[in-house]
Amino acid sequence: MKFNKRWSVGLLSVVALISLSACTEDQTKPASTSNEAAEEMDHSTMNHSSSGEVPVTLKKAENPKFPIGSTAIITDGHMEGMKGAEATIVGAYTTTAYVISYEPTSGGKRIEKHKWVIHEELIDPQEAPLAPGTEVKTDATHMEGMENATVIIDEAVKTTVYMVDYTSTTSGEAVTNHKWVTEEELSPKK
Repeated sequence: MKFNKRWSVGLLSVVALISLSACTEDQTKPASTSNEAAEEMDHSTMNHSSSGEVPVTLKKAENPKFPIGSTAIITDGHMEGMKGAEATIVGAYTTTAYVISYEPTSGGKRIEKHKWVIHEELIDPQEAPLAPGTEVKTDATHMEGMENATVIIDEAVKTTVYMVDYTSTTSGEAVTNHKWVTEEELSPKK
């Protein structure tokens, strides 16, 4: 009888451990690439469409690869329904774009490696490009809790950024004046 009781306790312990391990994150997975991390990020609070207003200090690109009115394919989606969508270019600007991480001012989970906030959306920044690790505030409103948040610069890219209109490949939702897609995230329509 003692043997059966020990055996039962042991079996119960094993079952409990298996159940608990199923609830934890797999630590053996390789680290995500930045594209995978961006695709896994929750953008449910992102304002996909915008008014189209841009900072007054933002400079229009002189000879953008994708001129205003042209179409291109979005090759790197920051959120569901973007990748593979046909985009119409509604604005092209020369700037430094940043990947940022921050605590939303509205509370909630920390946002990691958000793409993109541009230099002109930062409050009183030093000269561009800002180095990774720099802390600065932003007045961007792409996501709930982003405005006036203190952000940490993860990466800086001097590029042409585009404001685009597109239709989500997953929901069919029309998105207008989406900010921002970089030149590297677009390819010519074939």
